[in-house]
Amino acid sequence: MDPGSKKIRPGISGDVIKELQDCNAVISQQRKRRQIPATLAPVDALKRYTQLNSYPLHKTNKPGILSLDIHYPKDIIATGGVDSTAVVFDLPSGQIVSTLSHSKKVTSVRFAAEGELVVTGSADKTVRVWQNSENGNYDCRHTLKDHSAEVQAVTVHATNKYFVSASLDGTWCFYDLASGLCLAQVADASESEGYTSAAFHPDGLILGAGTSGAQVKIWDVKSQANVARFEGHVGAVTAISFSENGYFLAPAAHDNVKLWDLRKLRNFRTFSLYDEDTATQTVEFDHSGNYLALGG
Repeated sequence: MDPGSKKIRPGISGDVIKELQDCNAVISQQRKRRQIPATLAPVDALKRYTQLNSYPLHKTNKPGILSLDIHYPKDIIATGGVDSTAVVFDLPSGQIVSTLSHSKKVTSVRFAAEGELVVTGSADKTVRVWQNSENGNYDCRHTLKDHSAEVQAVTVHATNKYFVSASLDGTWCFYDLASGLCLAQVADASESEGYTSAAFHPDGLILGAGTSGAQVKIWDVKSQANVARFEGHVGAVTAISFSENGYFLAPAAHDNVKLWDLRKLRNFRTFSLYDEDTATQTVEFDHSGNYLALGG
């Protein structure tokens, strides 16, 4: 466990847990009423998709985008780059709104609070929270130094009040978004593997975290207990995605993507990229849960 974990943490209080449970109840009811939209593109339409534009957002001498998040209502995109910056890009105007700097590569970016905040994780071991200002720039509100190794993932809870960071130091931290306070830092005493990816389940009471040792660990956020783990991959689990209905989990690793049924805790399908020599780097369900995108 890293030195930062020796700090006294206030813990995830009963009031916070009630917020998470109340959010879970609302989301669960919404899901039961949700239907597949009539506007969902059919498979034939997807086959006809072509690239419309390409935007050079990061430095060409250190190329590479490691993370991307889209805020659809504002039509803005955040990217994290090898060049040690995150970029907020306005799609309608085709302009960069703000450039957010770390000292090493930015491994993970996520919007929060209706696009007013951006959370970034970096190989410089820090997590930073950036706030939209009157001039349109995103200014650094918090620099969080609770990890002792690269931060590989950040994921925002559905309440938009809390988020989690996951690190190669083998811990994940649960933060209050407004204050930047680390409420809990959690390690698995039985393992020394670092975390390479993380995502909240849509209901927000479960956290999935992929490891450098080819596992996915499922954590109960309320108790911070490891309640399940999935194995069978080769190499680090580089990304994970939960389906919006909450039934399925898709982890991506160097070998392939596996689909897991969370109700039966079993792997029922495996996908590989079209090129066997290309490692799978990212995976994402669409909002309907009908499609799954893989990237390498």
